[in-house]
Amino acid sequence: MKNELLEALTILEQEKNISKDTLIEAIENSLVTACKNHFGKSDNVTVDMDPETCEYHVYQAKTVVEEVTDPVLEVSLAKAKMIDSKYEIGDTVNFEIKSQEFGRIATQNAKNVILQKIREEERKVLFSEYYSKEKDIVTGIVQRYIGRNVSINLGKVDAILTENEQVRGEVFQPTERIKLYILEVKSTPKGPKILVSRTHPDLVKRLFESEVTEVKDGIVEIKSIAREAGSRTKIAVYSNDPDVDAVGACVGMNGARVNAIVNELRGEKIDIINWNENPAMLIENALSPAKVISVIADAEEKSAKVVVPDYQLSLAIGKEGQNARLAARLTGFKIDIKSETQAREAGDFMDYENDYEDEEYYEDEEYYEDGEYYEDGEYTEDGEYADGEYAEDGEYAEEEYADGEYAEGEYADEYADEK
Repeated sequence: MKNELLEALTILEQEKNISKDTLIEAIENSLVTACKNHFGKSDNVTVDMDPETCEYHVYQAKTVVEEVTDPVLEVSLAKAKMIDSKYEIGDTVNFEIKSQEFGRIATQNAKNVILQKIREEERKVLFSEYYSKEKDIVTGIVQRYIGRNVSINLGKVDAILTENEQVRGEVFQPTERIKLYILEVKSTPKGPKILVSRTHPDLVKRLFESEVTEVKDGIVEIKSIAREAGSRTKIAVYSNDPDVDAVGACVGMNGARVNAIVNELRGEKIDIINWNENPAMLIENALSPAKVISVIADAEEKSAKVVVPDYQLSLAIGKEGQNARLAARLTGFKIDIKSETQAREAGDFMDYENDYEDEEYYEDEEYYEDGEYYEDGEYTEDGEYADGEYAEDGEYAEEEYADGEYAEGEYADEYADEK
């Protein structure tokens, strides 16, 4: 019997991941409960169990008295002396109890105590196991639809994928394997309750960590992520190693890495951009694939004004405003996008610093530089004209300098001799 008990405890420890010490404690408590059911009291009962051999003994301590009033707690002096002549009144004598003497009800109650303890410990183990996976991804097998929710088997426990956490349009088949993000793990009397998601932005982040070695190792860092589940995701990545291209590492050879994630997300588009500490540069990258003329970002107000070419306006805004909306979430800035024509009509296009470079501006043969103005060959400084019209001093600017020198570099006195 002892060997069978030891073997049973060993199997339970392996299968249920419940420690043998916990099981031994459960058996000891069950024996005490059996004594209480059998004798009516258990205050004077102790259980001695060897964890190595599972050999156990149950003892009932009784006080030696002259006259017994409670046979459960007391023993007569005459009976005590029959056991050992050294006993005197007031001493305590331990009587061993054989579990075989227990009645059917006491035995059944002891069994229930053991089973209840095993179930409690099993729930604790499962809760601890999945609580450690909270905010991480797991692979589950679709079991069935419960109303609009989906029951997912995670191996040792079932999880619930609620309607709100499902991607619109996704339909699952029984036994289908899917990746899930664990939102929350709750402890309940019936075991751990696990809520999972297919729409959470961190699902994409965890998929990149599992697919891209550089992200898992921390060489490439995902700085920000914005997602509209089932449609499009934008992520901003940064490389901590100057020799590693962050975007290239995430895309992989011929797009292998990002395509594996896209397939898992069932065709959801993923835009990967470079992170930049400069808000203007980050916003420009975030609006990709649209091209940007200029960006003015107000870091304090968390707002930005963006000008794009006329033909890029619809691309920058995206279908139903999606591209601009995701860019705003990704950067944390409120983004106001205008086309070049709209910006000019509003009169604020000249305020955009990206339209200038060293205070110069070129358009339609016009040239501004340090207060000088050229247009159609005219030059309005010092009253001279570049098209051959007379200057104020009567000399041609095309042939001569204002000080009397030829434009080719000849002096005015040589010109005078020819005259």
